[in-house]
Amino acid sequence: MQNPADLRSFCYYLVQKYGSPDKASEEQKADDFRRYYLKNLPPSVRALRTVARCCGLDLGSSDQMPENMRGYNQVVNGKNNIIIKDGDTASGVQNTILHEIREIMEGVFPRLCPDYNPLKTSAKHYAANKFAAAVLLPEESFTRKVYQTGFDVIELANAYSKSCSQVLLRIGEVLQGKLFFYASMYEPNADGKWRVTYWTGSSNHIDTEANVSGLEGFFPRKNNAVAPGSLVDMTLKEGKPHLVEQITLLDEMVDDGLVAIANPLMIQDQPAKVMLVVLLTQNRELLSPQIEKLNPVRVQGFHRHL
Repeated sequence: MQNPADLRSFCYYLVQKYGSPDKASEEQKADDFRRYYLKNLPPSVRALRTVARCCGLDLGSSDQMPENMRGYNQVVNGKNNIIIKDGDTASGVQNTILHEIREIMEGVFPRLCPDYNPLKTSAKHYAANKFAAAVLLPEESFTRKVYQTGFDVIELANAYSKSCSQVLLRIGEVLQGKLFFYASMYEPNADGKWRVTYWTGSSNHIDTEANVSGLEGFFPRKNNAVAPGSLVDMTLKEGKPHLVEQITLLDEMVDDGLVAIANPLMIQDQPAKVMLVVLLTQNRELLSPQIEKLNPVRVQGFHRHL
């Protein structure tokens, strides 16, 4: 392995290892990055700042960040700079550094592998998000923690010092192909109306019958408002976690159905966010660690709604 004097050396390592960068998943690139630069140590802000300098990158900050941006990269005097939003959280700074490093890598790959077709803007942004999440929340250890906590997004966010949204989306990534799962996060907008701000899901590729299909509009998507009488509505009104033991889906009410838990993040005795997690009833035991910890209000059942 070469001396990691700059980011080009790491990109060269990937090309040598995989033949072409597109033959390595973002999970694989992240795993190699942790070993190459972090030696599998925790990716703290201080460590990642050191890594950026090791990659030959300058770090700056700005209080004039474009709307809905936490950072960007630019070339100044022939050198790549990463600009970070002033006052961002530690989690945000970590994400920005790794996201921008991955975007810069995309510009290096074609110079090392002439046959490589660089990703377009949206695909590059998506890949950078996946890469950053995979570095910060390594698949194997994070997946174990997901099961140990019973899919408790809030507990996981606290354990990893990450945002609930990043943890929620990462769960969907690491479970893809292994298990049917749906989760969403509700937050109030500027008018105080609660809506879905993030959602994710996964399906079971091993047992294709262990999935839910044909329920168009059943699972709330981004910007969906809280439905009256829903599990999230009950949770907001009482400020307590709620569990629905059985959600039947067929009119004959003979199917196994779903189980769902809604967990509020309380700040000053008021809900600031609500996490909704849904599994097949047959996988209810996977929620047990979260249920035992929260002791939620139990709702006997719903029919065709959350």
